[in-house]
Amino acid sequence: MGSASFSVRLARQEDVPKLPVIERSAAQLFRQIPALAFLAEDGASLSEAQHTACIVQGLCWVGVESAGKPCGFLSAEQQGSDLHILEVSVEIRAQGAGLGRALIQHACAEAKARGMARVTLTTFRSAPWNRPFYERLGFCVVSSAKNETRLTENVRQEEISGLPPGSRCAMVKMV
Repeated sequence: MGSASFSVRLARQEDVPKLPVIERSAAQLFRQIPALAFLAEDGASLSEAQHTACIVQGLCWVGVESAGKPCGFLSAEQQGSDLHILEVSVEIRAQGAGLGRALIQHACAEAKARGMARVTLTTFRSAPWNRPFYERLGFCVVSSAKNETRLTENVRQEEISGLPPGSRCAMVKMV
């Protein structure tokens, strides 16, 4: 799938049932990491109600193929003066074509247009397609020593929910 074969648009309510399916497809990549392989079997991390809340706020975008079928999404919410990315997923068959990058860039542009100073997220520290991907897009790992209470708490809650201790990190990008 080449980068010219998709476009990014605001998600619509009729897209909501497709988003968990996309997320489960994207999670199949975690089968490559034994400690995280369970993610390929888990349900989606965001509920349809959470996606709907993001859509209502105008903070959920889908990447669609030329035929109009969603093959990736980014759901976010405003947290204070930050845009916080809750989930970015691209169907496994569409990965590597630039759709994830396009979704992140779109979200960053929207955050800037809304007067937000930063875009934040949490991700896997050691998965080669997570932290390094975001670093290439200008995100930096945040240490808990930088007075980032909200982000540190997000990581802590993810670990309480069952993710391996120390596997996650918070990242931030100034926009």
